[in-house]
Amino acid sequence: STFEGPVMASKTVNALSHYTDWTIGHVHSGALGWVAMVSIGALYHMVERMWNTTMFSVRLVNVHFWLATIGTAIYITSMWVAGIMQGLMWRAYDEYGNLSYTFVESVAQMHPYYIMRAMGGFIFFCGAVVMLINVLTTIHLANKKASEAKVSLQPG
Repeated sequence: STFEGPVMASKTVNALSHYTDWTIGHVHSGALGWVAMVSIGALYHMVERMWNTTMFSVRLVNVHFWLATIGTAIYITSMWVAGIMQGLMWRAYDEYGNLSYTFVESVAQMHPYYIMRAMGGFIFFCGAVVMLINVLTTIHLANKKASEAKVSLQPG
């Protein structure tokens, strides 16, 4: 994302990428690849600190990481490729100076990439579900352990 932004700002590349899915893919590479991953890591860290415990399953944390990584890669790659194709189709002219493709034709060509995008998003979402299950189980077990400790401290 950091290198891609200035490249996309150059006149030559911007003439191809502007208004296409490439720009959306660029934004999502930062949003999912950086912001979401850092936030996810911070949440895992905070859960352990707030409930003074360790995660229920480190294996599930790793599963979540790989689902999020693979989902993000599929999601943004589909948009990058679709965006380049959109830009090329929108710039194609015939010998008379007319557009070679209608807008509808360019949208129809995006269908496989939209399916890939949905698959990538679904994989990322599955990772979020794995995280939710792991976090809720961790909190439940920590609360259960804390309440058992309180019961054993009471005189009786």
